Amino acid sequence: MFQATRRRLAVWYTAVTAVLLLLFATGFYFYVRNTLIDRIDDTLNHVVEIVERSLVIEPLKKPLSAADVLSGTKFQVNVQGSFRDGSDAVDDDHIDLEWFSPTGKLLWSTLSEPLNIPIHANRSGETVWVNHQLRFEGVEKRDLTAETHLAPRGEVADFDGGLKESVEEHRDSIAQIANRVSTKPISIRTTQNYSLRQVTQRVEIGRQVLGYLRVSHPWFEVTKPIRQLIIDLILGASLTLICVAAIGWLLSGLAMKPVRESYGRLKQFTADASHELRNPIATIQTNVQVALAEPDIEPQQYQQLQVIERLTRRLGRLVDDLLFLARQDSGIVQQQWIVVPLDALLIEVIEEQLAIAKTQNLSLSLEIVDSPNTEGNFTVLGDWDQLARLFTNLLSNSVQYTPSGGEIQVELQLGVKMLNPALQVKVTDTGIGISPEALPHIFDRFYRADPARTHRSAAGSGLGLAIAKAIVENHRGHIHIDSQVDRGTAVIVTLPAHKSETSRP
Repeated sequence: MFQATRRRLAVWYTAVTAVLLLLFATGFYFYVRNTLIDRIDDTLNHVVEIVERSLVIEPLKKPLSAADVLSGTKFQVNVQGSFRDGSDAVDDDHIDLEWFSPTGKLLWSTLSEPLNIPIHANRSGETVWVNHQLRFEGVEKRDLTAETHLAPRGEVADFDGGLKESVEEHRDSIAQIANRVSTKPISIRTTQNYSLRQVTQRVEIGRQVLGYLRVSHPWFEVTKPIRQLIIDLILGASLTLICVAAIGWLLSGLAMKPVRESYGRLKQFTADASHELRNPIATIQTNVQVALAEPDIEPQQYQQLQVIERLTRRLGRLVDDLLFLARQDSGIVQQQWIVVPLDALLIEVIEEQLAIAKTQNLSLSLEIVDSPNTEGNFTVLGDWDQLARLFTNLLSNSVQYTPSGGEIQVELQLGVKMLNPALQVKVTDTGIGISPEALPHIFDRFYRADPARTHRSAAGSGLGLAIAKAIVENHRGHIHIDSQVDRGTAVIVTLPAHKSETSRP
C-alpha cells in the first residue's frame, strides 16, 4: 500500500516537472528561433538600405517604349554602375541580390540560376521554399586501348605459330586502333530543395517605380542552430527528468516515513487490543453460559443473560475480524499452504450453512461443472481455514439478505477464457441486492449499505467483505460483485488452480 502511494507521489512529481520543462523548453525554443529570424531580417534590411543608397539613378534621355511615354517615366537605374561591386560585397555573408524592372523582369542577380519566384514588396521578411531543377550534360569516355591489345595478346599466347606472324604484319593498324576513344553523350537531371529568407524593397522616386530589389539569405543558418538546440533541449530535459524522478522517489520515501510509522503503530495497537480483548470476552461468555444453565433462574434474568450472551458473541466475532485484518496487514501471519480440494471445502461450508438456510425457508444448492480440462481436479494451493472463512462470509451474507423462499446457488467450474488455469466460484442469490452507489465501497472496512434496506435486524460489523477480499488477494485471486436492487447479487471468486502431479500428462 505504501509502496503504491510512494510510487504515485514520485510519478506525479515527475509528471508535473515534465510539464514545466516542456513549457520552458517550448518557450525557450520559440524565443531563440524568433531571435535568429529577427537578426537575419535586420541584416537583410540593412543590406537593402546600403544597396538602395548606392544605386546610380540617371535621367531617362529618351523613352524606351510607348509605355514609358504614357507613364511619364523620367529616371532609370544604371544597373552596371549600381551593382558593379555588389557581388563581391555580399558573397562573404551568404547574401544574394536580385534587381527587377518595374514590370518584374529580372535584370541582374548574384544567383547562378533564377529562382522563378513571383516578385512582391515585403520589408518584414518571408521564408520561401525553392525547388531548383539542375541539369548536367557531358560525355562518357571509353578507352579502347585495353580492348585492342587483348585480342592479339590472347592469340599469341594460345597459338604459337602462324598467328604470331600475322600480328607482326598488322602491328601498325593495331596501334592506330589503340589510340581511339569512344564518347557517349549523357544528361543528368536532379532537384535541389532549399529555403531562403527574403526581403523585397520597392525602389521609387516620387510616384515613379524604378524597380524592385530582393535580398535573400539561406534559411539553414536558422535551421542548423535550431536543430542543435532541439537536440540539446531533449538531452537536457531527459537528464533532468531522470534526476527529478530519482529525487522524487527519495523525497516521497521521506514523506511517507512518518505515515508508515503511524500506520504501523495503529496496526500494532489494533492487534494488541484485539488480542487483549479476546480473553475478557471469552470469560464473560463462559460465565453467561454457566448462568444460563442454572435451572432455577428467573425468566426476566434469563432473557437479560441471553441478550448479554448474544452481544458478547457478536463482540467476539468483531475482535476476531479485527485481529485477522491486523495480522494480514502486518504480514506476521505464517502461511501454511496446502493443496486444498475446493469442491470438498465448498461441500463442508454448505453443510454448515444448510441448517440456517432451512430455518429461513431458503434453497441452498451446489453445482460442480465438470469439463474435460479439469478431469475432476478442483484443487488450489492455499490455507484451508482462510478459504473456509472466505466462503462462509459470502454464504452468510447471502443467507442474511435473501428473503424467505429465495434461492442461493453456488457454482464451481474451471475459469474460461483465461491464460492461466483458474477455478471460479460463483455465489448467486435472489436477495435484496446492492444499490449502484454502494457497490464501489462494499469492500471498505466497516462500510455498510443503507441500514434502512437491511433485511434482518441481526446485522454484521461491516468487515465480512473486507476480510473476503484480503483472503482472495492473499491467495493471488480476484473477487468481483454484480448486483441489482431487488433482483439479487452474484459474487465471483477466481483462484489460481493447482495442477497436481497425478493429473499431469
